[in-house]
Amino acid sequence: MMIDVRKCNAEGKYTGTLDFEFEGDASLIDIPFVSFSTPVHAVLDYEIFEDNSVEVKGELSFTLEGACSRCLKPTKEHIVTEAEALFVPKGGKAEEEDYTYRNGIVDLGEFLRDTVLFALPSALFCAEGCSAPEYNEE
Repeated sequence: MMIDVRKCNAEGKYTGTLDFEFEGDASLIDIPFVSFSTPVHAVLDYEIFEDNSVEVKGELSFTLEGACSRCLKPTKEHIVTEAEALFVPKGGKAEEEDYTYRNGIVDLGEFLRDTVLFALPSALFCAEGCSAPEYNEE
């Protein structure tokens, strides 16, 4: 997904909403036997400022499905996370946490990937307080 800053400026459209889905990158999941069971749904608002920096804010949601990390029962977890970033034209005054863009095109790919990565849990559980079967050492 991309935002064409030059086109938006030419049309006088300095704000907008993006609502789309994309496939989650399975290589981001570091939990055994777990995968995305739905596409990632993104609802993002953007605003283009006078210096052509672009603020993007919104929400991503997706569902993980697989084996519980403790008891191995099948389970699902729906995850909703806030997403926020500032995109600055290449060569502009960017802070360390800002993303840059070039040729008037903001590519949201890296930002979306980073947001999903930071939202992923370290383990997937079937229930709060799930306890794996006890093992008897006799």
